[in-house]
Amino acid sequence: MTKTDANSLAAVEFQLRWKSEDGEHTECLHAGKVNFWRDILPKPLLEKLVDRSVGDSVKHSFGVGEGLPALDPSKRFRVRRSQFDEGFRPEALTHPRPGRFYPKGILKGVANVFKANMEPFRCAEVAESEILVDFGHPLAGKELVVQVTLREIMDKTAVRSGPCTDWMEVLTAGPGMQARWNGQPTDFFSDDPFGRSDEQPDGMFYDTPRFVNHLDGAALGVVRGLHGQLLRDGDRVLDLMSSWTSHLPPGLSFGSVTGLGLNAEELARNERLTRAMVHDLNENPALPFEDGSFDAVLCTVSVEYLTQPLEVFREVGRVLRPGGCFAVTFSNRWFPPKAVNVWQQLHEYERLGLVSEYFLRSGPFGGVTTHSVRGLPRPQDDKYFGEVPTSDPVYGVWAYRR
Repeated sequence: MTKTDANSLAAVEFQLRWKSEDGEHTECLHAGKVNFWRDILPKPLLEKLVDRSVGDSVKHSFGVGEGLPALDPSKRFRVRRSQFDEGFRPEALTHPRPGRFYPKGILKGVANVFKANMEPFRCAEVAESEILVDFGHPLAGKELVVQVTLREIMDKTAVRSGPCTDWMEVLTAGPGMQARWNGQPTDFFSDDPFGRSDEQPDGMFYDTPRFVNHLDGAALGVVRGLHGQLLRDGDRVLDLMSSWTSHLPPGLSFGSVTGLGLNAEELARNERLTRAMVHDLNENPALPFEDGSFDAVLCTVSVEYLTQPLEVFREVGRVLRPGGCFAVTFSNRWFPPKAVNVWQQLHEYERLGLVSEYFLRSGPFGGVTTHSVRGLPRPQDDKYFGEVPTSDPVYGVWAYRR
């Protein structure tokens, strides 16, 4: 089959673009099988997808209330502070904090809400005796641009049964949670956020080299591709919290690549580094470089370990030249004993908000952008192939030195 029709089965890439008061956001979702006849797609997109070939892209802009339900005032209401069950999680008390998301089941005495309900809602405002909760979709009230690119058109049998997928619902499950509520800073900084279960010095934890992959091959390709869009030939690059695996794109040649990490043996295995330094950012967040020494700074799958993130981000701003880019990428895999408390408490899309907050609060950055990629097939050579069908998700936040 060379072109689509109203009954096609196709692999597609969805791309969702939207804006908040804080910045610009792009979400990518790879869908292996979209059934044009049975699945639910917005009518304007479905109509544009008919009679298309592999590689074609279609786009539609949804006004407020079109792609998703409009803002519903009834979904914002106040509850008594005592209705928030602070003992909901047995491992530790949970306190309501403005801007944060919690499972609906944490609320007591709310109609049609049961303790097993894990659907997230937002604590919009928190006062001494009451909480303003927002049960609306975090993208409600936003203009959305959706692009769909055909990756493969598959032969389809005459079978009409099977599950029905609402692809707009899947695409928007999570996006929006990274933005502030009504422009107010989210409180990620209460309740010992940067404590860890293992507080021994990081130099001891990383004393033995750990030649392990923190991303599968497909996710690593996404990160390298993203860096390829943000970096340029000749850039002086600082790779923070570096290790033995390079996350740099193969097609670019850099003026220099300086790696800061915690294990000399790992750094020595990284062939893209022109200079390697052992430096513990949690012990000393000050970077040993002159002002404006770099054109770009990268931090890949490591931001979750920073115990003094604002200090580190300020230092990155100092060593970047004006206009230089700081790009932070991460996934949903880490060393649990060393990840900070707040990271492990958050929804994956809230983590984009946490890193955005680091940029916004540290001072020297502008043009915050977030990016997510989900749903790529897991490579067959990955150790989790056969157990986890999709590749590790990739989340990125970057901004530029003012």
